[in-house]
Amino acid sequence: MSACVPTRHNRTSRSSRPSRASGVKRPHSPPPPRGGRFRIAGADLSASITVFLLAVPMSLGLAVAMDAPLEAGLISAAIGGIVAGLLGGTPLQVSGPSAGLTVVTAELIQIYGWRTTCAITIGAGLLQILLGSLRAARSALAVSPAIVHGTLAGIGVAIALAQLHIVLGGSPQSSAVANALALPDQLGRVSPAAPLIGVLTITILILWPRIPGGVGRAVRRIPAALAAVVTATAMAAIVAPGIARVDLPSWRSHALPEMPHGPVLALATAVFTVMLVASLESLLAAVAVNKLSADRAAERTAARPSAGAMSAPAQAGASTGAPAPALAHAPSPPTPAAPLALPARRSDLDRELRAQGIANTLSGLVGGLAVSGGAVRSSANVRAGATGRASTVLHGVWVLLATGLLVTVLEWIPLAALAALVMMVGIQMVSFAHIRNVHKHREFLVYGATITGVVVFGVLKGVAIGIAVAVAVALHRLARTRITVTDQGGQHLVVVRGQLTFLAVPRLSRTLGQLPQGGDAVVELDGFFMDHAAYEAIQDWSTTQTAHGGRVVFTGRSGSRIAEPASAAHSCCRPWTPWRNHHCHDEPGRTPGADHGPGEPSTDARPDRAHIGNAGSTANVGNISNIGNAVTTGRISPGGDHRTSHDAAHDAAHDATHGTAPGAPGNTRANANTPGREPATAAPRPTGGNRLVSGLSSFQRNTAPLVRDELARLAVEGQRPSQLFITCADSRLVTSMITASGPGDLFTVRNIGNLVPLPNAESGDHSVGAAIEYAVDVLKVESITVCGHSGCGAMQALLGAEPDQENPVTSLWRWLRHGLPSLERMASRHHAWARISGRLPTDALEQLCLTNVVQQLDHLRAHESVARRLAEGTIRLHGMYFHVGEAQAYLLTEAASSGLELDEVFDRVDPGDAPNSGELERTGA
Repeated sequence: MSACVPTRHNRTSRSSRPSRASGVKRPHSPPPPRGGRFRIAGADLSASITVFLLAVPMSLGLAVAMDAPLEAGLISAAIGGIVAGLLGGTPLQVSGPSAGLTVVTAELIQIYGWRTTCAITIGAGLLQILLGSLRAARSALAVSPAIVHGTLAGIGVAIALAQLHIVLGGSPQSSAVANALALPDQLGRVSPAAPLIGVLTITILILWPRIPGGVGRAVRRIPAALAAVVTATAMAAIVAPGIARVDLPSWRSHALPEMPHGPVLALATAVFTVMLVASLESLLAAVAVNKLSADRAAERTAARPSAGAMSAPAQAGASTGAPAPALAHAPSPPTPAAPLALPARRSDLDRELRAQGIANTLSGLVGGLAVSGGAVRSSANVRAGATGRASTVLHGVWVLLATGLLVTVLEWIPLAALAALVMMVGIQMVSFAHIRNVHKHREFLVYGATITGVVVFGVLKGVAIGIAVAVAVALHRLARTRITVTDQGGQHLVVVRGQLTFLAVPRLSRTLGQLPQGGDAVVELDGFFMDHAAYEAIQDWSTTQTAHGGRVVFTGRSGSRIAEPASAAHSCCRPWTPWRNHHCHDEPGRTPGADHGPGEPSTDARPDRAHIGNAGSTANVGNISNIGNAVTTGRISPGGDHRTSHDAAHDAAHDATHGTAPGAPGNTRANANTPGREPATAAPRPTGGNRLVSGLSSFQRNTAPLVRDELARLAVEGQRPSQLFITCADSRLVTSMITASGPGDLFTVRNIGNLVPLPNAESGDHSVGAAIEYAVDVLKVESITVCGHSGCGAMQALLGAEPDQENPVTSLWRWLRHGLPSLERMASRHHAWARISGRLPTDALEQLCLTNVVQQLDHLRAHESVARRLAEGTIRLHGMYFHVGEAQAYLLTEAASSGLELDEVFDRVDPGDAPNSGELERTGA
């Protein structure tokens, strides 16, 4: 079967792109660089001090845990902060001695000694530089999350077991298993001083972030680790002056690396292990910092909702002294030219990996511990208000100064306090959130096997065990296929659950062969993969069955039929998705996309024709749907509000066809081209009538034979859609394509801006209200979805222009009045800003598009029929946002769709997401 996809025409020439000097910014480009100078903001200075106060005790504690020279921990903290901070691809990430390498480094020091361990660190750093240069960072994250988090959790268990011995006043053993077996003996000869200091440290670490009220907010400016270590040090000086303390040797005796001695294979394995753990820890921390910084930026933006609330006309009025006209008494919306906030910059993981390699190479050369990005230090940096890499670098400078100036102070710290601090770090590496996540995705067996392998056999063998178990689980799922046959009165139902591979072919062929020849059969395929051997087996059986007079129907799990194109010439076109960019609709000798001018993208929102259809249909042209295909006349009654959404659609189609300037009243062309891109001159197109005839002919030739039986069934049984789908008339929004639906699945209502007018309002729209009433009361739909999209021309018109108050108001502006509550909601301080999970809105237009979906859901609840069904619990509402440029769908969280949650967040729908009770039902095969 040929792989045929829509033609892409987004490769514009460089000359068609705006220059930097023009001041035009592409909508999804990163923010421009602020210059090459290293700038230090006040927030970065205070954040660096906070991280420094946390890093010093942690660095010393990790050095104690690894049985390494204590000054080595401070050296790695300084180099990690300065070098990785300056060169890294994650500006807010703080690097230092690696907690994940505690067990590995301790074992290496015990086997090879400290100086050879430094040489191994250098080798690991060089390997990281090589992998970063080969752009392999993203590939490292391709490992199953269950294996990665299981590895870190196993290391955390080993760290906690080892440090527990020091807290109890003893010394750790060589392995996690030995530490566990030695615990009973250690408990039998415990001394009271060290456990007392350890318990005090742990208690402060747990309770410090939980101190309530204003006192809590004040003291939380001090890191919990610093407060715990200082308190424990003061208590030890009073009640246990003879307790074991930090002993920093003279710098003159500091050991530097030497040429490694030992078996080459063992040394290479050690280098690879250090590189693997340090890289995974750094990359995972970088991803976590991305998310944390994005959330913090969203919180800051939400705290200033009035920023940027002045519209372009209002600003013009302010600058000229002329009063700015009001749009039907709406508050001034944000101007789309100014984004609400700069989105958080994503990490460059390859650059981060190279920087970590350079830091490890330097740290090994000067006798420091292995370096990695740390989630604990980085999260403290973000929460302290850091804005750039200056805080990370300054923290390293402060550590370097402390190494030379605060030796006497540091030597007062009890070892039990540092051990308790590191033990808590190890415990936190076993995250219950990760456990719940892997359990939800049925990966707990892999997670548990990895933890067990790391604790019992070590890091590298534990990772190998985790990978082996993950492969075994994947093969088991791939090979597990259940086949059942049910006799339904002369017709056999064959249900196939699972993936169809060559391993299932013998059982499948045996089951199908037992069916009577010439009989009718329905084959229900419930899986996402079928290899060639299984396809051939089913195809041969189906051909034989049909030749003997039988009838075979293939369906998906939902019961919808699966149709195969009849001819190889059009095998690339699935039924009901033949849009104009398909290669199979190109005429002989015609270049795909020849209807577009040179360099013009094929995402033009201007339809070749306006389509007025029944609300039960979907189409891939800009259309307006209602019940019965009725078109109202253009009268304006004395009340002035009897023109409907159809009149608005005619205005919009006229403006789009004749190229009304963006920002003018009635314009829906504003979203046709990407902002900041000069529109190319299009070549002459065939007329709309010719396109209509061509499209209808193509349907009758290619698609009608495939769907005729299904449509005949629907004609007899009537329509029974499960969903009412309210969306915009934008021609780029193909509802059947993005919802994988077919005839009879969706009851669709399309209008300008996916608006739902309030019922019984003076300017209400009977078309939309009638469709809602018919869908809810007559068709008994189970859910209603309001779907907005990126670059909506209706929202652009609301933001960027106002109607002429002196001339009669057009139908488009009468219709757009129903969108004014969305503007008011966006400007209001009483509502949370609608946003996409993990990032801020790109600009004010996207903010309004998201807000509009939430507001229209509120309007839906005001309709009597909807309110009644909601009270009965027999219908559910969904909010959806489709990003056209990314071909990505987002769903409003269930609580927000139900109006029960203040935070209005749209979650990304990923390819592997399975439908559940809180998601939009999927339709189609």
